[in-house]
Amino acid sequence: MSSIRFLAKAAAVATFVGALSQTVNAADADDYKFKTTQDLYNICSVKADAADYVPALHACRAFIEASVQYHDAVSDRKNLKRLICYTKDATIADGREAFLAWAKKNAGNEKSMNEMPVIGLVRALSAKYPCK
Repeated sequence: MSSIRFLAKAAAVATFVGALSQTVNAADADDYKFKTTQDLYNICSVKADAADYVPALHACRAFIEASVQYHDAVSDRKNLKRLICYTKDATIADGREAFLAWAKKNAGNEKSMNEMPVIGLVRALSAKYPCK
């Protein structure tokens, strides 16, 4: 490979990596705190046209997935009572929508919105996917 083609490819890779880092760092790390259900709602409800939509969406989805995985692991359908009984075809996106609808409905409930975000998420998911 000629040195010019190598430099051109190296410049293209550097530009791509630089663009990725700007996208990922579009929002300040302080914007991604998970202290309350309101914080989780703020992150999960970022609009698609916002500059920090992609990182916020990933943070929201990761929180939901990790919480549900933990729930599944500790309840393991034998030892502890399940709180969420989602269908086999439920997706993380479905869980996000269920949480957003629940949080919007409970936006005026200061007690619920100030709870730990995992509690608000479980409340939302158990309302959407109750165990019978």
